[in-house]
Amino acid sequence: MDVFQAIKERREITSFLDKPIEKEVLDKVIDAGYFAPTGNNLPSKDLIAVTNRDSLDVLANTTPYTKWLKEAQAAIVVTGRPDISKYWLQDASIACAFIWLEAVEVGLGSAFGAVYHSEDQKESEKRESHVRNVLSIPDDRRIVAVLGLGYPSKSPKPKKHNPREKIVSYEKFGEQ
Repeated sequence: MDVFQAIKERREITSFLDKPIEKEVLDKVIDAGYFAPTGNNLPSKDLIAVTNRDSLDVLANTTPYTKWLKEAQAAIVVTGRPDISKYWLQDASIACAFIWLEAVEVGLGSAFGAVYHSEDQKESEKRESHVRNVLSIPDDRRIVAVLGLGYPSKSPKPKKHNPREKIVSYEKFGEQ
């Protein structure tokens, strides 16, 4: 599958089969995040792979929107390092996208659980503390997201996109 095909086929999968992910498949998905670019090539992100059922079940309580982790066979937690780079959030976000696309490539489904909350510091602190405590993540890391992984039990139909001409401009904003 080429990258564009993976982009088009990507869906948020929140229902997974009870089928373990092979280590080499999971490692390939992890490596997609590892090889994702960072600003100035600084080591501004960390990836924590989680396959322990008990840990996944506890992580499912990070937000009301991550209950699907109870069915996921694995998760990758992506953190950022503000002490290393001012682009920590962008670097971690790019890693999340690469992870998600490689998951599609290898036949896995993925769901994105936002942990960091840029508009509500108290909520962000609550979510991040929960994940931090479960996985022993140091305080100098910001926890950006948890991506749940597994073999999809069903694949949702594509969502309807806004018309391309409302999103894409050429040369100047609003010009077609």
